[in-house]
Amino acid sequence: MLSGFAFTEEQQLIADTALAFARDRVAPGAAARDRDGTFPADLVREMAALGLLGVKVPADDGGAGADVVSYVLAIHAVSRACASTGVTMAVCNLAADILASEGTEAQKARFLAPYLEGKLGPGTFCLSEPHCGSDAAALATTAVDDGDSYVLNGSKQWITNGGHAGLHIVFAKTSPEKKSHGVSCFVVEGGTKGLIVGKAEHKMGLRGSNTVQLTFEDCRVPKANLLGTPDRGYAIALKNLDGGRVGIAAQACGIADAALAEGVRYANERLAFGAPIAKLQAIQNLIADSAVDVDTARLLTLRAAMAKDAGSPRTARESSMAKLFASEAANRVADRMLQVHGGYGYVEEYAIERLYRDARVTRIYEGTSEVQRIVIARDVLSM
Repeated sequence: MLSGFAFTEEQQLIADTALAFARDRVAPGAAARDRDGTFPADLVREMAALGLLGVKVPADDGGAGADVVSYVLAIHAVSRACASTGVTMAVCNLAADILASEGTEAQKARFLAPYLEGKLGPGTFCLSEPHCGSDAAALATTAVDDGDSYVLNGSKQWITNGGHAGLHIVFAKTSPEKKSHGVSCFVVEGGTKGLIVGKAEHKMGLRGSNTVQLTFEDCRVPKANLLGTPDRGYAIALKNLDGGRVGIAAQACGIADAALAEGVRYANERLAFGAPIAKLQAIQNLIADSAVDVDTARLLTLRAAMAKDAGSPRTARESSMAKLFASEAANRVADRMLQVHGGYGYVEEYAIERLYRDARVTRIYEGTSEVQRIVIARDVLSM
């Protein structure tokens, strides 16, 4: 991921595994999946076989038992080949992390083990709602205690993998009067009565990933599917959002890296005034600024990953810094490299057009750039 950076043998092994998978299996079909809006169900099964659905899940629970740095390297590699597959993988890992950290032994046996084996399809993380995205404390979905079950009512918006998932990690209010302190976390199995899967969204980018609205209409969920204790769901969400932001930062790094590579390739091949346009200082400036953005984003992302691995109290701040910078940098790099392509960058024949579209959402999901600035500023001002 970064020349000259020293990784452990395990980190390098996971990076190499992800790179080979990305090169041989993910990259060849990326353009077609984007064009046709095809969900990579076959790649999800292959990721399961390679241990890429639960990179950070302990080995005793069936995962790879690796650290956050390893996860960042894997997400970067897959996202560089196809950002749609990268976000599919990231959300699958987020669901696995919650099951591993919050699930009982019985829940792990029932849900996590088959999930990591690829038997349940992808998972989801259901927090955002139609009326609230970044304001997670404003959830309106409720879960009412009813004997041996909870009855869920409400809607979740922008749910990645939602149309293909075998299980959903759902956050709902069990004690609405407690506001954010009254949220609980549940496993809702795909196909549960009362769970309605909306149409796939037609998106600007990441067209090879699946995004839907989920609606719960008197959806009865067994109490055995409650993760953790009642009313502790908001803490579970916050704890895992840091990891999610590092994952999206790594995805943005992969997009930026791929965009820079496309720009460099085109600049060396395209002739103008009798020489490659790479000889022109204006083009060199675009390349140089982009190379700085790519490396800075990588370094911030790796720093955030290391902070999370070390249990640093600065994890939230550094995760937000990485996500903010990497997502903004990916957009700058994609824009510059499209400019390098000139008119050809505006047509689907060239990969930069897809990368430009894919980059845009990284400034929005897993917390907008504006929210990341709030998190960072609060931490800095409290020092």
